[in-house]
Amino acid sequence: MNTILEQDLMTLRARIAELEDRVTLLYQRLGIPAEANAANGVDSRIFEALQKNNKIEAIKIYRELTGLGLAEAKAAIDELAGKL
Repeated sequence: MNTILEQDLMTLRARIAELEDRVTLLYQRLGIPAEANAANGVDSRIFEALQKNNKIEAIKIYRELTGLGLAEAKAAIDELAGKL
């Protein structure tokens, strides 16, 4: 039985690696830096807004997601935009 579980685990790891490669490729094609992804806890809508040079929309989304005030959200988005 352990052999079956180990095979399943190996299959799942290979599938995860394949999906991670595909996500990386998508980020590259969209022009989004690899470090700026959902794994870092940032919603993709924020990146889309920033790519469209729409900081106001990015701040609005950030505030909705976090509940932070305007000044804090603006500072976070400014920092994120600086990394892009």
